[in-house]
Amino acid sequence: MREEYLLAALRMGAGADPVPEGVSAAARAVFGLRVPGGVPAGPVDVAVPRGARSADGTAQAGVRRFSADGLVIDVETAVSGGRMEVAGQVSPAPGPDARIEVRTPHIGKVRVPSGSGHFAVAGLPPGWVSVVCHRPGHAPVFTRWIHVGP
Repeated sequence: MREEYLLAALRMGAGADPVPEGVSAAARAVFGLRVPGGVPAGPVDVAVPRGARSADGTAQAGVRRFSADGLVIDVETAVSGGRMEVAGQVSPAPGPDARIEVRTPHIGKVRVPSGSGHFAVAGLPPGWVSVVCHRPGHAPVFTRWIHVGP
């Protein structure tokens, strides 16, 4: 179905049927996941680096690279014991006042990156995850949402 037809059908349906309560609540929740003023980092193809957990075959391949606004964000994900682990590196290192936010639809954890830009978060529920780099004086740079399954 073309997008124009879908939108026309939704407009016609909105006049005849009220929007279900759950749909409005879900739309508000998704709207809250935005990063206002942020710069979306696009995906970049990358080989699994040596030393990554997914390179030794003990974990599912999960290294992804994103780039925008002069930053490269490498994100490696794994599920262990039913919990998600997220580790990565921001290059070049974003500086001492930077913060890395690893967020799921329900939980956000903030870390101060190391001097080399590394960060890690463990104990998250498997599912959707996104990483945001907050730097003083710059717009936040965020990755797309990644689905990490058990």
